[in-house]
Amino acid sequence: MLKWAIIFAIIALVAGLFGFTGIAAGAAGIAKILFVLFLVVAAVMVVLALMGGKAISDSMK
Repeated sequence: MLKWAIIFAIIALVAGLFGFTGIAAGAAGIAKILFVLFLVVAAVMVVLALMGGKAISDSMK
């Protein structure tokens, strides 16, 4: 997901550089959405990893 966000951000930069403002705005919007989605998924995975690590350490006692 982060890879696609970076790709769309680069597309937005290149399109903006060449004056295609509509395409640049669309690509930038998609990049923002994908980046936020990546952050949410990453945060959920960190929380799940911390909870799973605690469960494993509790069972070892």
